[in-house]
Amino acid sequence: MKDEVLIRHSRGEEEYPALVEIWRSAVIATHDFLAKEHFAAIERRLAKDYLPHVSLVVAERDGAPVGFAGTDEGKLEMLFVHAQSRGAGIGRMLLKHVIAENGVNAVDVNEQNEQAVGFYAHAGFAVTGRSAVDGEGWPYPLLHMRLTGRADG
Repeated sequence: MKDEVLIRHSRGEEEYPALVEIWRSAVIATHDFLAKEHFAAIERRLAKDYLPHVSLVVAERDGAPVGFAGTDEGKLEMLFVHAQSRGAGIGRMLLKHVIAENGVNAVDVNEQNEQAVGFYAHAGFAVTGRSAVDGEGWPYPLLHMRLTGRADG
């Protein structure tokens, strides 16, 4: 069926370029607080250092990836939806999938990304802590959130 979204496991390295493009598009649309040099540093390391170290699922529409989520030991490490596909429920589908299939119950969110904070709060996550810097030590405060309720939707 056209426009149907399929959630599947990543095909690995062969699709990393498409996932990096999704990341780029999503971050440009949502992370206006991210310095250009940090954006470039993350983009350079995404396929080499980040994607291979998480369990990846991909949202696919009409045979093309439109979003992805990466998890590790019950924690959502990344969830990105291509800017052209935002607002279509793909992020919610990915989140519900990784909660059910990967036991996700925690996520760290950039405090400045208010849309993401609201998205996770609506899905049943609550803030349990805060860090002044991100995992790289950069000046992007993180909100630590845990699943405390039932995911909506």
